[in-house]
Amino acid sequence: QVRLVETGGGLVQPGGSLTLSCAASGFTSKSPTIAWFRQIPGKEREGVAVISGTDGSTYYGDSVKGRFPISKDNAENIVNLQMNDLKPNAPAVYYCALDYMAYPSFLEPLYDNWGQGTQVTVST
Repeated sequence: QVRLVETGGGLVQPGGSLTLSCAASGFTSKSPTIAWFRQIPGKEREGVAVISGTDGSTYYGDSVKGRFPISKDNAENIVNLQMNDLKPNAPAVYYCALDYMAYPSFLEPLYDNWGQGTQVTVST
């Protein structure tokens, strides 16, 4: 059974940085594709970043391009999201999701496995 555990959330000032980690376990021998999504209260969940298990290609949401690099530690089965130059916003819950598609995608129905989420607040 796939298990995803997100860590690293917290309170950070605008312009600051924070790194989220997603520890994955229980998946098959295939290299999975892992994505980060976020949800702000009152808004739809949006794709933030995704890294392909097939070739390591990455894809980013328009609002975070150039600021939130995603990376994967294959040895530890951990995917990190380095969040830089954070913008003030209502508290957002960041989720990681895992599946075995060949190409990176933000289509939520494609992901069968989700973590519980970690909250990030950007505020003074």
